[in-house]
Amino acid sequence: MPRQSHAAFAVACFALLIAGSARAGSSDEGVPRVVTFGGSCPSCSLSGRKLTGASFTGGNFDKASLVDTDLRGASFTATTFRGSDFTRADLRSASLLGVNFSQAVFTDAKMDGVEGAGPNFSGADLKRARLVSAQLVGANLMGATLVDANLAGAELVASNLIGVDARRTDFHGADLTGARLNKGRFTDASFKGAELDGADLSGGDFTRADFHGASLRGTRLYGADLSSARELKQDQIDEACVDGSAHLPSGLTARGCHGIHVSMHVPPIPPAPPAPPAPPAPPHYHEHGED
Repeated sequence: MPRQSHAAFAVACFALLIAGSARAGSSDEGVPRVVTFGGSCPSCSLSGRKLTGASFTGGNFDKASLVDTDLRGASFTATTFRGSDFTRADLRSASLLGVNFSQAVFTDAKMDGVEGAGPNFSGADLKRARLVSAQLVGANLMGATLVDANLAGAELVASNLIGVDARRTDFHGADLTGARLNKGRFTDASFKGAELDGADLSGGDFTRADFHGASLRGTRLYGADLSSARELKQDQIDEACVDGSAHLPSGLTARGCHGIHVSMHVPPIPPAPPAPPAPPAPPHYHEHGED
């Protein structure tokens, strides 16, 4: 029998996975299944699969295709998905630990309630993605595209949003305490009721951004363009760190920083995921029932 390549082996594994799911729906109806993926399978296709509750552990899935894939409640641990395509994927309530999603595409993805510490979304495309009430403490979103995304109520404490394109993004009620938003584009973004204490907004473009009820204690606004920001009040400016380099709305005055200190507790960020083994092992999965 001719030896299969890793790619062919991956296709065989995924075909077997679908067949196993079909069997579970007939003879084992009502018995939950747990599917675990590992190994190395760059550029694999998992698009349109139903992988609810699946576990991805210690694998390399760079540039994989997961378009329209159902990943609700899935867990991702020490896994890399650099440049992968999650367009319209459903990752609601997924768990992310030590995951690398740099340069990945999440356009129109559903990510409400995802949880994780220190996930890497640098350079990722999250246009129109929904991350309502996501808990992503210490996330790296540097250079990411968040145009029209919904992060209402999201927890992004101590996260890196330097250079993001967040035009029309909804941060309503989000916790951005200690986050870095330097040099980002936030035209028409909403920060209504958001916590921005100790955050750094220096050099950012906040054209027509809405700050109604936002907390700005110790927030650095140096060089930020707030000239047309909406619902920004003098009492908010008085609590922030502002100097003459900031462009404020007419009638508002910069009064320094006044030594305001904001303390916060940030959970430790997990280590980066390990490099995939060389030579790469073929992908594998385990399927077992639970009583």
